Amino acid sequence: MDDNATCHRTLAVQYCLDSEGIQRLVWPARSPDLNPIENVWDALGRQVAGRNYPPTNKNTLIRTLTEEWGKLPQQLLDNVMQSMVRRVECFITLHGGHFPY
Repeated sequence: MDDNATCHRTLAVQYCLDSEGIQRLVWPARSPDLNPIENVWDALGRQVAGRNYPPTNKNTLIRTLTEEWGKLPQQLLDNVMQSMVRRVECFITLHGGHFPY
């Protein structure tokens, strides 16, 4: 999800999107409350942090993230996606203002 963050605006990202034919959607800038992946990253981070032996290097981190991603319950992912209707309704009600989610 492109929320106009600086990292999403680099030439490398633009090239990748263009080369894959991916069009950007108009989206409010820096809106984590409208970005469902933020909830998933939080759950993933808690799973990694809760391990007996946290990753100590890049390779271990990648392996750990991959393992823990595979363990995320499908119901969590479904719930996060289904929450988007409520999030957008909240966003409209508040005329684009921030809301805690």
